[in-house]
Amino acid sequence: MTFSKLHFHSNKQMSESLFVAALLSVSGGLQDVYTYIARDHVFANAQTGNIVLLSTNLYAHNWANVLHYAIPVLFFMLGVAASILIRWLFQNLQRFHWRQIVVFIEILLLFAVGFLPEQCNLLANALVSFSCAMQVQAFRKVNSYAYASTMCIGNMRSGVDALCDYTQTRDIHTLYKSFHYFGVILLFAFGAGVGSNLIPLLGIHAIWISCALLLISFVIMFIQEEEQEHAH
Repeated sequence: MTFSKLHFHSNKQMSESLFVAALLSVSGGLQDVYTYIARDHVFANAQTGNIVLLSTNLYAHNWANVLHYAIPVLFFMLGVAASILIRWLFQNLQRFHWRQIVVFIEILLLFAVGFLPEQCNLLANALVSFSCAMQVQAFRKVNSYAYASTMCIGNMRSGVDALCDYTQTRDIHTLYKSFHYFGVILLFAFGAGVGSNLIPLLGIHAIWISCALLLISFVIMFIQEEEQEHAH
């Protein structure tokens, strides 16, 4: 395996780079722990958990808690639709990549969440879930490998699948692929760990750390777009 083959993804757009995926994954972990710890034990990304808790409270006739978990699920679905709409409307822009628009909106929403008091937790969770959904829909590849930046189960399956393939084929490319998935999982966990330590210090404002990570991603993608423009 030659150096050129190991780096054959270098000409891919920056929004699919490993560095951007790393920033998004750390941000995704922080967002999930933020809503769980600081916003009444709701998952921003892991909607399966919200659906389980929604169903449990539905059968127990705890109507207030049903709304507590139903709203994030609904807004997650709306966020996916919003990301698709943004791609439809702006995929042919010259100065910006449409994914940059998604990230910019996400930054604005999460920045606003940092101002919402605890009495507005339902709205805060709705906005974070909406933001997470836009991100997971818009950023679906890292170095051409399908992945999710805001949840782990799909990455775990793909990582183990690639690792098992490597034991049979000894193809270094397959091993390289598995490292992508396990790396993203570790970064997500790192973001959750950092968030859990920052929330006692920063409270509801801890979500602004996620805004900073997303802002770096936005700028990096803009720089890449400029480089490609000058290359032509």
